[in-house]
Amino acid sequence: MNRTRTPLLTLRAAALLGLAALITLPWEGQSKPSQVAAGTNPPPQLKIDDSPLRREVKAATSFAPVIKKVAPSVVNIYSTMTVRERALPFFNDPMWRHFFGEDSGDQNRPRTHREQGLGSGVIITSDGYILTANHVVEGADKVKVALATGAKEFDARVVGTDPATDTAVLKVDGKDLPAITIADSDKLEVGDVVLAVGNPFAVGQTVTMGIVSGLARGGFGINNYENFIQTDAAINPGNSGGALVDAEGRLVGINTAIFSHSGGNQGVGFAVPLNMARYVMDRLIKEGKVTRGYLGLSLQPEVTPELAKQFGLPNVEGALVTSVQPDSPASKAGAKDGDFVTEFNGQKVADMRNLRLLVSQTAPGTKVTLKVLRDGKEKTLSLALGTMPEEFLAEGGRSQPGERGHSEMDALDGVEVSDLSELDARTRRQNDIPKNIEGALVTSVQPDSNSAEAGLKVGDIIVAINREPVHSANEAVTLSDKAKGDQILLRVWRANTGGGGGGMLYLTVDNVKHK
Repeated sequence: MNRTRTPLLTLRAAALLGLAALITLPWEGQSKPSQVAAGTNPPPQLKIDDSPLRREVKAATSFAPVIKKVAPSVVNIYSTMTVRERALPFFNDPMWRHFFGEDSGDQNRPRTHREQGLGSGVIITSDGYILTANHVVEGADKVKVALATGAKEFDARVVGTDPATDTAVLKVDGKDLPAITIADSDKLEVGDVVLAVGNPFAVGQTVTMGIVSGLARGGFGINNYENFIQTDAAINPGNSGGALVDAEGRLVGINTAIFSHSGGNQGVGFAVPLNMARYVMDRLIKEGKVTRGYLGLSLQPEVTPELAKQFGLPNVEGALVTSVQPDSPASKAGAKDGDFVTEFNGQKVADMRNLRLLVSQTAPGTKVTLKVLRDGKEKTLSLALGTMPEEFLAEGGRSQPGERGHSEMDALDGVEVSDLSELDARTRRQNDIPKNIEGALVTSVQPDSNSAEAGLKVGDIIVAINREPVHSANEAVTLSDKAKGDQILLRVWRANTGGGGGGMLYLTVDNVKHK
């Protein structure tokens, strides 16, 4: 590792590229009418059948009886929004007016036009509550709901929306409407037959069939809370907000997105699990907003086998704590960075995303327990969940080393750092670097270095090396010089860790030369 005084690069939040760029929302147009004021409405009266699916293998000659039961509950949603066109600056340029006349600026008056969007929805209660995707109604001035038969059309009002899960609840004035039966989506299994019902491409109500291809899919950057059901049932533009039902015609998910190079179906579609949508719906109807539980932990995006070895973990199933928010419920319960959460309130924790979902769907104020591994020993922490805050998210150096043996190699060769204190206050604000962050700013990483392979990036702030805190560039150099063993453990602060803001994460860097 080298200390450098080269000009500091402007830090930029990391963007999710590649896979996320292929995710599209299967809905045409954009649209969010003003929401209904929060209240204390009674919970909706749902038709629930949470019995396990009968999975005896038998050849089905037709799903017509199932569709006859489901089809009336799936509606078309038409949204309208007013778009204001931006003025073009060159119309007001004096040179333009000189050649084209003083009146030419009149062509630059702001204009508006109306855009229409199309999506689908599902009738949840006989008195008119409807579930759909948030992006179907986002930004709309007016929303209309039409029964699939076209026999009746309603003006709809938005009860509430939750962009974090891409869920919205509408209400129409009706009675004796054909409400769908809902199931327990947690009981789905990969391989279960599912049917997608909606209005793709405005061709009319359409049914496609497939299986559950995967469960608990996420990490795409579509929503804040991703726990998608994946299916190969064809989903296309216009299907958003429509129903994903099981082989018995019970609602298990709300169709929301597709993985596609072309924008059309390619056999990988995603639906919000009904249990998640139902939690959101209950909060929106009862309180007019969604409140989520809050621990106050920052978590490692992925626990690799190398990290598990560094922390002495038996496996990678759990969530690694990278930092604890001061005065948070977790902090008051005694949580520490480096803790490995294995259970939340008696439920096994698979990974970071799983823990976030479990906490988000537990009401604030609920008393819960966390089981953590700390220095190889299991501890149980008890706490009451808080409420998720709305805002979440020098000189010197040394020469290049000569040839060394494997055990003496500096794992951070190819990395240059500067004192974080050299950043002025304005640059720290622009890059959302908290005042309490101390360490060494990474200004250069050689592409072929072990550090680059481990994921260290320009703009990262190294705050600890092998669990020893770093306060300056010189300290980082000294600690990297004396690092022993096959790997070195870095704790870094990154301006964006994929969750909409800066945060801590761990990296393991090989401490051997690669041929």
